[in-house]
Amino acid sequence: MFASAIETDIAPSGTLLGLLQRGRGDGWLHALAAPRAEAVAALERCVLHDPRPDWRLEHRSLYYARLYAELGAPLDGIAAHLAHPKDAQRTDEERTGLALSVLGHLTSYGNREALALLRGYAVQGSNWRWALDELAVRDEDAGLRALGPEILARFPLTEEGEAALTAAVRDSFERRPWQLWADDPDRPRQRARLARALEEGAFDRWRRQLRPSGPQPGWSVRAVLDWAQEGYERFPRQWRVSAAARCLGAVAGPEDRAELVATAADGPPAARATALRHLAERGAPEAFGLIAAAAACADRDVARAAVAAFSRMSGPAALGQARRWAERQDELGSCAAAMLASRGQAGDAPTVLAALLRAVRTRGPNARELRPLVEGAGRFGISAAAPVLRYVYRETASSELRGHTAGALARTDPGFPTGFAVECLWDCEEDTRELAARYATTVDHRVVERLRRLACDPAEQAGVQTVVRGRLAGRAGG
Repeated sequence: MFASAIETDIAPSGTLLGLLQRGRGDGWLHALAAPRAEAVAALERCVLHDPRPDWRLEHRSLYYARLYAELGAPLDGIAAHLAHPKDAQRTDEERTGLALSVLGHLTSYGNREALALLRGYAVQGSNWRWALDELAVRDEDAGLRALGPEILARFPLTEEGEAALTAAVRDSFERRPWQLWADDPDRPRQRARLARALEEGAFDRWRRQLRPSGPQPGWSVRAVLDWAQEGYERFPRQWRVSAAARCLGAVAGPEDRAELVATAADGPPAARATALRHLAERGAPEAFGLIAAAAACADRDVARAAVAAFSRMSGPAALGQARRWAERQDELGSCAAAMLASRGQAGDAPTVLAALLRAVRTRGPNARELRPLVEGAGRFGISAAAPVLRYVYRETASSELRGHTAGALARTDPGFPTGFAVECLWDCEEDTRELAARYATTVDHRVVERLRRLACDPAEQAGVQTVVRGRLAGRAGG
């Protein structure tokens, strides 16, 4: 019925590895029931080969750390991964970030081996800043102070080394280690060096504020459009459309309308995108025709900018146009359906359902446009969407999308409290666990036990624990 997911690195959803890669609660439960060696091997593969579609938006580290602790899994694989010669060649955060985050959570659970691995990697590893941030919120003062000389040894006592140290201090996510080292009474030279770095970093930030590189007061519409295009033509390319459109809002007047319309119709890519966005945000009567023409443009940057411009429109006219475009088989049609899903009326429910079915059939359970359509199905309470929502829940590789799908199922599927809501208590996403804590039936003995464990888990998020404790209190009160 539906298109299969095209996922070269994600195992099928019915396998233990596939469940763990997706961060599903069922993966946790299956791992505990599987032979320990098989479960540990699947878990280690997930941690060493990050399966997340977008590691900046999706969470797996606490999910995997809890499973490491539950299985009593050894950390030898993570240690070998961090010490591999590839670490010096691939310095990107994606190779080791998930493993370091897992070690951070294990440290919170009192695992001394995980703490030692983090300390060692902070001294020797290429992604040392990530390890240091994990330690900054978990290690004791004495442990962090001992790392100071070894971390500072990364920066030679040269002009270049001092500049690199200043940048590291200035751009650090967690300030605690640097402040501890700067205040260490037993190392006066270290204190003096870090005092200079801290002062220079603060001066750098002040200097940047005094020298903005963007548009200045008094710029004309043409100057703003040229600035947007100049960034587009740089290497690497800078997409300045959002900032330039905001500037146009401050400097453009009625006398500039003809120039903006002409640029939106046939200007160079970034300037055209900027003019399109400006006109769309102000509901210009020409906007719909200009957006339709740009969406059909062969230049993908212009076409995507046209869709983005339409997504920012509001009001009855935009909704009316969305109803006319929602049947289109292109990105503009998907955007129109998403607008109806999020801002439409009850009468738009059939259109939203049709768009949801079409997206899953043609692009699979990981399609980019699914999130607003899934949310729309829940918003309208479309019970006929429950089968396709269950399919998306099971198959998608995105834990973020799965969480939104669970929310829609809670509003459309009467079987959700006794079905998916139960496994969601073990899900990798905080919001999904919170949803499950609200809906999962306590008739299932596993639910009550899981709620109790979440209530006293020091690593659990406060929002989840608030709902869990309220649910347990309500149950105790009868």
